[in-house]
Amino acid sequence: MTDRWRVSANLATLANGLLGLGAILYTLAGNKLWAMLLIAIAIGFDGLDGIFSRRSPKGPSRFGRVADSVADALTFGVAPAVLIAVHTGNLGLWDPWTTVAIGVAAAYLAAALARLAYFTTRAFRHPYFLGVPTPQSALGLIVALLFHDTPAFEGVAPVGLFVGSLVIAALMVVPIPYPKARRGTPLAIPMVLTAVAAAIALVPLQFRPPPGSFGYLLAEAASVAFLVGVASYYLVGPFTVRRAGGTRSTGGSS
Repeated sequence: MTDRWRVSANLATLANGLLGLGAILYTLAGNKLWAMLLIAIAIGFDGLDGIFSRRSPKGPSRFGRVADSVADALTFGVAPAVLIAVHTGNLGLWDPWTTVAIGVAAAYLAAALARLAYFTTRAFRHPYFLGVPTPQSALGLIVALLFHDTPAFEGVAPVGLFVGSLVIAALMVVPIPYPKARRGTPLAIPMVLTAVAAAIALVPLQFRPPPGSFGYLLAEAASVAFLVGVASYYLVGPFTVRRAGGTRSTGGSS
């Protein structure tokens, strides 16, 4: 008999990977805003993958865990790295930094792949994450892009983006515990509100509202709320983790 929960989890994983591929293509085509929106949507499918896996009477399969990490590598590793490395607008500002951008992108990708490899082989057993998980890292990068690249609420700032990207990359591989934002955990509601803020920020921006317009100001205000939500996970998250007496994890974002 077919396990519908496992099938649903695999479909969610597939959707995650396809959205990541779409984000890469949009970035190469010069539309970073659509790429960022697709990555944010993919985080929702990544969450559904974990929910469906935990509902399966057989539990998560090894294939599903590996497939999830492969999809995450594409969507939350390769796609963000391409966002860092590829710049088709404001070329006068970005061209002198081309080599640095590629180097920072490579460092980000290496950290994401190392984090996913560790999760797939060992860390999935923990009821918490070691290092910031790749979806939350992608959200952090999107915040950096919104303020320092596109639409650059604080102005185009290559150095700001690169420093932020390297900090995010480092936090993926440091052995600091971070919580899984599930129902009943202290950060569950703040993370839901962060997702809402991300949607409010990213959706209006797809229509390219002019600076000073209602849509632009709404997106800017939502981006600030988005920033606060992501920062709260990074800064407060480790203090909400109970490392002793935890139970084995049965899936989730990596």
